[in-house]
Amino acid sequence: MRIVEEILVHNEKFVTDKEFEKFETTKFPEKKLVILSCMDTRLVELLPQAMNFKNGDVKIVKSAGAIVAHPFGSIMRSILVAVYELNADEICVVGHHDCGMSKLNAESFLSKATEKGISQEKIDVLKYSGVDLHKWLEGFDKVEDSVRDSVDKIKNHPLLAENIPVHGLVIDPATGKLDVVVNGYE
Repeated sequence: MRIVEEILVHNEKFVTDKEFEKFETTKFPEKKLVILSCMDTRLVELLPQAMNFKNGDVKIVKSAGAIVAHPFGSIMRSILVAVYELNADEICVVGHHDCGMSKLNAESFLSKATEKGISQEKIDVLKYSGVDLHKWLEGFDKVEDSVRDSVDKIKNHPLLAENIPVHGLVIDPATGKLDVVVNGYE
């Protein structure tokens, strides 16, 4: 059975058995916080547990490396929607040690893309159209610097009110230990 078929079989039982009832909450974050986190699989359950959050407490936005790559992209829009439409009044960027984005290499990435069937012609069209794939596929050397960069992009966004604290943390995906990189209250 393929993964989506497995999901649908499970989901039918999940709904029939009313397992959803234990997750009922509103769309508004109880603790009025929006978190930008990495999409790393190790953080799916670890991050909320390490931060003492349960379903309904926070809004979680995920991107590779917890990076705000563009100030007017979908990540920043999601954060602003959480603040203005869903009543979050603090923001927290959480990066992590041993992040795949720290090892991201444009040449290796593009090689893997061509192995999966993306033609060199498509890559060339992007390059000739002005897309700097090396910049777009750029990783980072130190997670702390990356967290600071995302915090700065969020904090200095023209549509974010100055009184919204923006914090920056780094989590250890092996232990759940959190370290403060930026204290948004200071």
